[in-house]
Amino acid sequence: MNRLRCLGVLLTACLPVAGVAAERRVAPPAAPPVTFASDIAPILYAQCATCHRKDGPAPFSLITYADARRHAAQIAAATKRRYMPPWKPEPGFGDFTGTRRLTDAQILAIERWVTGGLLEGSATDLPPPPTWTSGWQRGEPDLVVALPDYTLKPDGRDVFRNFVVAVPGSAPRYVRGFEFRPGHRAVHHANIRVDPTPASRRADEADPSPGYEGAILRSADYPDGHFLGWTPGQAPPLASADLAWRLDPGDDLVVQLHMQPTGKGETIRPSIGLYFADAAPSRTPVILRLGRQNLDIPAGAGDYHVADSYVLPVDAEIRAIQPHAHYRARVVSASAALPDGTRRPLILIRNWDFNWQDQYRYAAPFWVPGGTRIEMEYVFDNSSANPRNPEHPPKRVQWGWRSADEMADVWIQVMTRSDADRTRLSRDVRRKMAEEDVVGCETLIAREPDYVDLRNDAASLYLELGQPQRALPHFAAVSRLQPRSAVARYNVGVALEAAGRTAEAAREYEAAIERDPAYSVAHNNLGSLRLAEGRLDEALSLFARAVALGPANAEAQNNLGAVLIAGGDAAAAIVHLEQAVRLRPTYPEAHFNLARAYASANRLEDAVRTATTADAQAIAAGKRELSARILEQLRLYRQRLRE
Repeated sequence: MNRLRCLGVLLTACLPVAGVAAERRVAPPAAPPVTFASDIAPILYAQCATCHRKDGPAPFSLITYADARRHAAQIAAATKRRYMPPWKPEPGFGDFTGTRRLTDAQILAIERWVTGGLLEGSATDLPPPPTWTSGWQRGEPDLVVALPDYTLKPDGRDVFRNFVVAVPGSAPRYVRGFEFRPGHRAVHHANIRVDPTPASRRADEADPSPGYEGAILRSADYPDGHFLGWTPGQAPPLASADLAWRLDPGDDLVVQLHMQPTGKGETIRPSIGLYFADAAPSRTPVILRLGRQNLDIPAGAGDYHVADSYVLPVDAEIRAIQPHAHYRARVVSASAALPDGTRRPLILIRNWDFNWQDQYRYAAPFWVPGGTRIEMEYVFDNSSANPRNPEHPPKRVQWGWRSADEMADVWIQVMTRSDADRTRLSRDVRRKMAEEDVVGCETLIAREPDYVDLRNDAASLYLELGQPQRALPHFAAVSRLQPRSAVARYNVGVALEAAGRTAEAAREYEAAIERDPAYSVAHNNLGSLRLAEGRLDEALSLFARAVALGPANAEAQNNLGAVLIAGGDAAAAIVHLEQAVRLRPTYPEAHFNLARAYASANRLEDAVRTATTADAQAIAAGKRELSARILEQLRLYRQRLRE
């Protein structure tokens, strides 16, 4: 009876299935066990080993079964939370190269491997492990630049420091790629800019330790529309030769390092390998920055929004994007609103992590038409609920360069259809960024009023924006802080001259020359004022002195040539004007004056050729009045040729 009752139960349970077929039903086969060799190693090798390998930037290797087994619980927890591998953009909001995001199936496989007993599997199923050379991954660089050794303290907060490195060389070179070697695992990421001026070097020299802590000066910028950055495991591809960027003699690399204390003192020895192209590039990208520098986030604010937008004046191909914020950012998004009403997402990061910021290159760069509005938004959490908030209890935070401050930037790299479009876009973008940068400078100066480089940056921005009266107080403050500085008095003179206060400007240039009699640019500017007053002989003497003191001063060479033309000495003028355009090939005023000198010497074909170049450069620079003058002279030169 017991047996019949059991059968009855079984038959009742099977009633919905027809007759004999029920007797043939077979249970689905059990899923094969997950093993390291067949299932886990392929994931680790493809997505983790660039960092987690012997001598890699990560704290431990994951190449062998023993390595992975030792850290299995960490791997499962980090991948389940999507903390590792570090890939912040959400899928569906931009398709990027080098995606490190694991699929749901891969995360589940890791979890099953851990819960299933950490099986090793058969050696025959193990894929070949990845290999790396012990030297430069891209082959021997054309030039290696070493940063100075820096001693990182064993504990405390993360360290952000700017290192300024001179680049040897006597001629322009064109860089198509670089490889950054951090020199120690304590280096978390690096950003690299180029400064053609001595400003960053002076800031470094003023700090007794290698490098300097503080704002990256405005004179240091990404070169020719290229992002230069490094994060662990990242190896930016070499650009095609036609997209290289220019590195001139005397340029400095400014390398900002984010370093994390390890618990013991460490010596950091980074180096950079540069790979050169054989010729100048034929195409140059533009970098657009969206962002706000008036951030003022109240303590405890958990949902603080920051937005910015920009309308492209020309068609643009969007190639790459790089968000940048500090610890309190939570969400960042960017999109393109096209003129036809459609919207294209550019990026979405729902869980921003300052430690894992990156630059993201689109797998398929795409064009958007002029009139497209590029939009971005950040959401900040300055509450105690934010585990990444560096302040407990939370404090009010404003915009600033320090990691304890905040930033809200989205950088976008684009290409244009023509050089004329690039010039127009660059000029428009530069003004937008200058208007925001001056807000940031004023914020920092309010905290550090005696920071000379910030004062100079703010004043230079106001001059660029056509506001010399607002530049004057900053240059005057520098002059008070550095009373024996010729540069400080010269800068005051520049602002006064821009404001139309020429008599006062002349006195400041004279004061600069008194402090430094060999100051070429002060002689040149004073000569320009004397020329405007009709004091031709004095102007000629000042320009000649400026050239003697600074043969590489292209403006002085041009001005001296122009005065020599007026004095009837075309042959001498040609010598100086040819030197001016050699020193600065894109200089429409000098090309125009050279054409005038050629015409005075009856070298009319040279005059036509040079004036044509001058007109093209004037148009590209948006100098319409200069172009009109050039065209009038060009008409006369051609008429004389026909006679």
